[in-house]
Amino acid sequence: MLMPLLTLLLAAALPQAPPAAANRVPVDNDLVRVVNGSGAAGQKTGPHQHDVNRVMVHLDAGHQRIAYPDGTVKDIVFKAGDVRWDPAVGTHTSENPGNTPYRIVEIEIKRPHGSPVQWPAQDPPKIDPKHYKIEFENEQVRVMRVHYGPHESAPTHEHALPRLTVNLTPQAVRLTLPDGSHPELRRALHEVAFAGEPAKHAEMNLNGTPFEVIVVEFKTR
Repeated sequence: MLMPLLTLLLAAALPQAPPAAANRVPVDNDLVRVVNGSGAAGQKTGPHQHDVNRVMVHLDAGHQRIAYPDGTVKDIVFKAGDVRWDPAVGTHTSENPGNTPYRIVEIEIKRPHGSPVQWPAQDPPKIDPKHYKIEFENEQVRVMRVHYGPHESAPTHEHALPRLTVNLTPQAVRLTLPDGSHPELRRALHEVAFAGEPAKHAEMNLNGTPFEVIVVEFKTR
């Protein structure tokens, strides 16, 4: 009986990775590939590189240390819900020097250059800056943070580009479409979804709690 108990105690003491995502690659199409990444406490990867630019959505607070062959070290400290631009980079290792695991939604952009965008008159951050705030924008993407208070509504707005959403909270939204219909959109915490077509609608948060989502719009059509 002593050996199984000792094995269990040793296993419990080892650094643990976060729960595995149900689908490690939830989206993979001609524009974008999404990887649900994670880092166990104390984990360090072998040398590797990233050949494309990425948007990183942090689902947990944490600390990541990037080390390059020339001895350069880059420390990145983040909070749950942070989003950042991560350019393509050469060979490096990645380490979680902290004592807690973390998860990251890694959004790999497959096409290198974007096209000029003529934003519509009902562009969300233009007509509804209370709910839609631009985190950053470059030639490949525009990244927005969308936040609704309990039962708040947004006016009719138009999404012109293909886009990816990462839910930072559970979502229950009632849409109002141009034809007068009212479909409901429900997504789980940390769910990732891709929409390739333009859309126009008003929406209302059906929950009695705040709703927050990161929207990544792709100019590389």
